[in-house]
Amino acid sequence: MTEPSGETAPEAPEDGEQDAVEQDAAGREDAAPPSGAAEPAETPEAVETPEAVETSEGAETSEAADGAEPSKDAAPELSEAQAELAAQRELRARIEARKAEKSGPVESGGKLSGTAADLLAAVRAVEGGSASGGAFYAPAPEPPRAPRPPETTVRPAAPAAPPAPTAGALAGVREVLARGGAPETLAGQAAAALGEQAAEALTEDPWRLLAVTGVRPEQADGFARALLGGACGPDDPRRAAALTVWLLDRAALQGHTALTLDEVAAGLARHEVPDPEKAVETAVSEGAVLVFQEEEPEEAEPEDAEEGEPSEAAVAGDEGPVEPPLLGLDRYALAEESLADGLARLVRTVTAEEWDGGELERVVGGHGLVLHTGGEAARAEPLALAAAARERGLRVLVTVHDAERVGAEDRAAGTTVPLAALLSGTAGPGRDEEGALALDLLVVLDAPQLDVETAAMLVEALPDGCRLVLGGDPEVLGSAGPGAVFADALAARVCPRVASRRPDPGPLGELVSGIGIGELNQVEAPGKEVVIVPVRDAGEAVHRTVQLVADSVPRAFGLSPEQTRVITVGHGGSAGTRALNTALKQRLNPGPGRFGGYDPGDRVAYAPATGRTVTGTVLGADAEGLRLSTGEGEVVVPKERVESALRHGWALTAHQAAGGRWPAVVVVLPGDAAPGLSRPWVYTAFGRAERHLSVVHGVDQALPRSVAEVLAPARTTRLRPLLIGLLATPDEE
Repeated sequence: MTEPSGETAPEAPEDGEQDAVEQDAAGREDAAPPSGAAEPAETPEAVETPEAVETSEGAETSEAADGAEPSKDAAPELSEAQAELAAQRELRARIEARKAEKSGPVESGGKLSGTAADLLAAVRAVEGGSASGGAFYAPAPEPPRAPRPPETTVRPAAPAAPPAPTAGALAGVREVLARGGAPETLAGQAAAALGEQAAEALTEDPWRLLAVTGVRPEQADGFARALLGGACGPDDPRRAAALTVWLLDRAALQGHTALTLDEVAAGLARHEVPDPEKAVETAVSEGAVLVFQEEEPEEAEPEDAEEGEPSEAAVAGDEGPVEPPLLGLDRYALAEESLADGLARLVRTVTAEEWDGGELERVVGGHGLVLHTGGEAARAEPLALAAAARERGLRVLVTVHDAERVGAEDRAAGTTVPLAALLSGTAGPGRDEEGALALDLLVVLDAPQLDVETAAMLVEALPDGCRLVLGGDPEVLGSAGPGAVFADALAARVCPRVASRRPDPGPLGELVSGIGIGELNQVEAPGKEVVIVPVRDAGEAVHRTVQLVADSVPRAFGLSPEQTRVITVGHGGSAGTRALNTALKQRLNPGPGRFGGYDPGDRVAYAPATGRTVTGTVLGADAEGLRLSTGEGEVVVPKERVESALRHGWALTAHQAAGGRWPAVVVVLPGDAAPGLSRPWVYTAFGRAERHLSVVHGVDQALPRSVAEVLAPARTTRLRPLLIGLLATPDEE
């Protein structure tokens, strides 16, 4: 409750008034009913408080002010001090009168009312023989539970896009870029990355041009030489700091939130930095990057150790730290630390309860953070948990990675929402007074697709005492953004893990399950659930893919081309997403591309942020930009972002497709795709199909070899040791 302001807050009573109030309270305690009897209800003769007297007088004064002019015979107006003294005298008189009434004899129930009068009547009835004394021992009715406070329905506004750079800032950046020989088309990106003072920043430190996506170190070196002339060289401290940040930014695109000192030094050496170790020290001292050394938990000395004999822990410590020092950018360091703190807060603030039901339900009842693993069929278990929790009266929500996986019924009921819509405030339960989501249980499906910054935002939005279930398939590719949230939480072993025993059904389930353990089995597919289409080269791969999507799959399964997705290894190459989408557009939706290369009806993939892809269909264009229909609703892509953030979307990469499912999937593996294959890639791509999978196969033995031998490279992150440091118990290994 907020404190009243100085104008309306009642003044503290003086000493005499305070004594009278305390005496009155003592008198009421003396007159209280005996133990076991209910307290009499308050009567209308209750004493008025000073606040009530003051309010009453204020009302009378207001009425006098609003009424007619007072007559000459009216009593002279009292000053404020006189009015206060009069109010106090009246209060004392009322208190004395009440005390006199209480000190007198009480007639036999004459002044009792409410529960006390009922009790007296019951006693007299027993004494008279008309009632049994056992009535006194009947169990008291259970007091009604306090109703749950109404949920807040006001949702926060979606985060506003960063303001566009002003015309003056753009003009200044263009002028600096022109002097350095860089394309003026980079002005918008440079101003967005460096802010309104981008021109001054580039003039002072030309290597900051590396902050613009797509700029290479050799291009930044040429830009710096043009601006600085002979005043710059490979050992320039500004170059070392900018290259260090650039290396960490590039690592983030591969999923790393940090790199070891040796990896950064090796990267600087490749770009001809004369003294990489000194360059790293310079970048750290200037605050461009942060250095971390995770501390190992101290072990107690064994009781039987002889004096002067070093312990095993001391010997291990002499061999050097177990974890090497890491370098990272502050944005990812803060995100990981915030996420670890938030998960620890949920674990510590949940009140353990005993829930009936299956294994997952029982575990969630007793813990604040639970990890659930399993394939596609296992998703039914956390969904059943959510339904059971709603029956318990809890506020429950399920969130998914891909908006297209939210069914119409769930969307209408609001029980399942896309994660991006939940975080933006356009869907979900709304927030409470402190800005936290009004939830008692949140179930996150497709948890492997959580990058560290998104996960941190989500956990920060959960209130104390909220239970969190992270569910997903640990065999799929990790998030497109930096971090390995689900894998790190599993590896930390600081919370319960429930592994589903529910296998994926049918030939597709059998195929994908075998890939998960490193075996590419030949499965029986009587309904043509799995079809292998061999090809000799990339040109034939593109031709057969278009034929499958446009003719063969619709004819065999009654599916439209919109229900089929094509998945390939990368964007470039003779059979990458660019080549495939060009061929698919010509066949499925030919047109001149009048809206920046797109026509109404085109299937597109939109990247509103790095690492996040939203699929949709082009509706048209207007002055604001290109309008899309997506699973999250209608989206407008600004004109200036169409070229950089939009691609045709009939064909996707496996990272873009992770988290989605379609009735039919065509996986394209031309000969040059072999270097990009791994077991998680194949598992993810093949597992996106619900009814039918076609594999356009041109990699020969590279496919079974990648499934058996090639694992995804490990990501360098800090979340696992942070979780262990916060949540590991002494008896855990």
